[in-house]
Amino acid sequence: MQVLLSNPYIATAAYYAVTGLAMILFLILFELVTRYRVWEEMKKGNVAVAMATGGKVFGIANVFRFSIEQHDSIGQALIWGSFGYLLLLISYFIFEFMTPSFQVDAEIGRDNRAVGFLALVISVGFSYVIGASLTL
Repeated sequence: MQVLLSNPYIATAAYYAVTGLAMILFLILFELVTRYRVWEEMKKGNVAVAMATGGKVFGIANVFRFSIEQHDSIGQALIWGSFGYLLLLISYFIFEFMTPSFQVDAEIGRDNRAVGFLALVISVGFSYVIGASLTL
């Protein structure tokens, strides 16, 4: 396997495939913890959901970017990327907890774009912090 991954084209395709599958799995998990249905809301044109989901996609990809850059194998990158995802998920719950005057999920479900944008920024911002810490 290591011989195959020494080819940059094969390595790129392998990292792309592993990250893509992880992205799908992690987005499914995000969907399970939110009160709104992401794909149904986006079909309706809910921009807040699109922003929050876009932030999650970027956040996951950014964590994996750092993980791939800092680890020597696909397995290590997947483990550390998954750990980074778990921290992103925790960040989402902290956001919900830190806003007791309203429910984040309910506001995003109602297309509150201010809350959707803040959810996007939190995912992106924490992905940089998490990713940078993966290099330690």
